[in-house]
Amino acid sequence: MSQQRTFAERLADAITYIFGDLKFAVLNFVWFFGWIIWNMDWVPGLKPFDPFPFGLLTMIVSLEAIFLSIFVLISQNRSAKIDKLRSEIDLQINLTAEQEITKVLSMLKILLEKNGVDFSHDEDLPRMLKQIDTWEIERKLVKDMEEGKKQKI
Repeated sequence: MSQQRTFAERLADAITYIFGDLKFAVLNFVWFFGWIIWNMDWVPGLKPFDPFPFGLLTMIVSLEAIFLSIFVLISQNRSAKIDKLRSEIDLQINLTAEQEITKVLSMLKILLEKNGVDFSHDEDLPRMLKQIDTWEIERKLVKDMEEGKKQKI
């Protein structure tokens, strides 16, 4: 999946990785602190170029925030796609495993019957031998979620 990333996704991931670090926060703090000290005319020999209320600094910070948030959103969208794909894979594996387990139980039941083993007292076996109705589970989950939303309102 990482080989199929577009240039924009690779760039967004790199920027998010680099700028999502404490070093970047410290660098920003030092940069802004230095900018403010310089432009408050507290450093002898340095003429202020962006006097209070720091219009240029405000614009730069705003642009930085806009672009960083865009790159973070691009990176998060790609991560969400990967998470969704992994969830689908997990679901398919779980459904396949459920079918295989049900088949093994059916075969085991046949072997037990052939060998005359009485398992009629086992109340769980008939339920376990049934295929799980995934559509029914989905309908129940959707209904529960809708009821949960109504209760919060």
